[in-house]
Amino acid sequence: MSLTPDQQTEIDSARERLSETRRPTVPALESMLFTAIPVLDHGFIRVVDYMGDDSAIVQAARVSYGRGTRKISEDEGLIRYLMRHYHSTPFEMCEIKYHVKLPIFVARQWIRHRTANVNEYSARYSIMDKDYYLPAREHLATQSTNNRQGRGEILDEATATRVLNLLREDAEQTYSHYEDMLDDSNIGLARELARMNLTLNTYTQWYWKTDLQNLFHFLRLRADSHAQYEIRVYAEAMMETVKAWTPLAYAAFTDYRLGAVTFSAKMLETLKKLLANEPVDQPSSGLSKREWSEMMASLGR
Repeated sequence: MSLTPDQQTEIDSARERLSETRRPTVPALESMLFTAIPVLDHGFIRVVDYMGDDSAIVQAARVSYGRGTRKISEDEGLIRYLMRHYHSTPFEMCEIKYHVKLPIFVARQWIRHRTANVNEYSARYSIMDKDYYLPAREHLATQSTNNRQGRGEILDEATATRVLNLLREDAEQTYSHYEDMLDDSNIGLARELARMNLTLNTYTQWYWKTDLQNLFHFLRLRADSHAQYEIRVYAEAMMETVKAWTPLAYAAFTDYRLGAVTFSAKMLETLKKLLANEPVDQPSSGLSKREWSEMMASLGR
């Protein structure tokens, strides 16, 4: 992980300042505001700011004034009810802003989630840092034979070394050419043109602000075991911040979204037959082969 001197100075300066406020704050998250959590080899996430907490979710659901005098157990029960029954609006009352440093190819996948406010480092205005992502050997694998967007067998040591050398050499060469093109004494090419030569494993940065409802949707998809490793580790790091920020909502999310499965109407009918010990197989269930295998896998059968 690498912060620029300016970024470190900004963080240190913000850490020294104290601001009085009448709004609810979360001590566990306050302590994380000035900490960059390492991700991958040069990446990080850090919480820049936030608004709301578990009580804000409850308040919105009850449309009441103030925090009230209800017990934590009652708040927890309401939040779990809201999550269980897909009531989304109360969770939108909480917002969080992250500063993220990530490889460009991860950013291009991440930006598909269009329910956030994003401001990315401008390579038209500034020069990109010489930071590029190189996977650990255990994350270098062949193309999966049964999943078009997944990985298969781990590469042997010799092949992994060859791949890492290729990635490193290409990144070094393209960045060297990038510097040559920018050099006023050489070519002096416009930054907006020179940037096209950089590899997709080059690191970029952005500020990413979203509400808790849409953050949960992002995490459900990207913290899943089937998500690409390079974006999954960012989601996992973000989950730690959410756990500190809204622990009641986080617990409900892990129970009803992240650690749960959804059955279709046909799947539910099939499950009822299985529980009643009635004969049922894939053809008679009306499920496709893939639906059947997914259902059986979720049931551990």
